[in-house]
Amino acid sequence: MPRHKMISDEQVLDDLFDLILETGPDGLTFALCARACGLSPATLVQRYGNRQGLVEAVLLRAWDRLQAETEAADIEEAVTPQGAIDLLMRLMPPEAAEHNAADGLLLLREDIRNPNLRARGANWGRTLACALGRRLSSDQHEAERLGWQMAALWQGAHTWWAFTRHGEAEHAIRRMLEEWLAFTHAEI
Repeated sequence: MPRHKMISDEQVLDDLFDLILETGPDGLTFALCARACGLSPATLVQRYGNRQGLVEAVLLRAWDRLQAETEAADIEEAVTPQGAIDLLMRLMPPEAAEHNAADGLLLLREDIRNPNLRARGANWGRTLACALGRRLSSDQHEAERLGWQMAALWQGAHTWWAFTRHGEAEHAIRRMLEEWLAFTHAEI
């Protein structure tokens, strides 16, 4: 008879996400994971197979959490252009800007290399672009175009803020989004 899990997969993966941020995907070992989550290395191997399977499970769980945060923000933020900015800023809290700009790139590299993670990231991108687009235009084609543009600008603004550090992240990124919004709506 199989034993019941005392620590859920979700809890293990959430604990290990914090660890992977510190070590990067290449530094994640079963020994470190065992200390971080309270399970033995053998139990982790039994649950996730190998190190690559563990890394993938941790990052898929992170994508699931981001998807849920995005869907909640989509429901709760105003369906206006300003609501699009608020949605993005909600997904990037100011206290996480440094982490997202630096440590997040290591995870993004892994996401792009792994086909399952890449597909999951692309799915989230479609969700985000749709949520933004419906706040920017009632025309479906235009909404899709503007949603992807705004998502790309947000990511780019975040990356360039990390290099330049002109002002606080929240203000610099919000300003860039507001300037783009003023420009695109002047054009429409």
